[in-house]
Amino acid sequence: MFEIRIICEPADTDHVVAALDNTFDTGTVTVYPSRDRKKNRLYVRASHKHAPETSTTEWPTPGQAYATAPDVHSELRWLCNRELSRRDRTWWLRRAALTDRIAAGLTPVGTATEEQAHDLAVRLMDLDDTAPLCDPRAYVRQQYDRWAKANDQ
Repeated sequence: MFEIRIICEPADTDHVVAALDNTFDTGTVTVYPSRDRKKNRLYVRASHKHAPETSTTEWPTPGQAYATAPDVHSELRWLCNRELSRRDRTWWLRRAALTDRIAAGLTPVGTATEEQAHDLAVRLMDLDDTAPLCDPRAYVRQQYDRWAKANDQ
């Protein structure tokens, strides 16, 4: 358990409280005006959120996760041919997985940076409304591995 004190603009108070609640296990946030009365002082007792117990088999390596993935050209065709109105979670998962594969150097074709792979992984986690309790790219690999096994990929 630890205590957090934050000084912020009054307009940011609700956003800061929500972020604290998403990041930590928190008690009640107490709000006081700052000495100059222009900002808010927030005080809260908190503790680290604990990640759910998981086994190491739940976090496949890139090679394990993408072992049955289609070749890059097939996957790119599928992604590009998908209509905008049909770009659902599966589309975002496959896009994030392909970018992760390319950034990890698992394909001889294409270029993608670590940052691009990370950004798409975060986008998928946001779409899934998942708390950031793990590496976003590991999350993509886990979700792709589960999706591929469920869809016989």
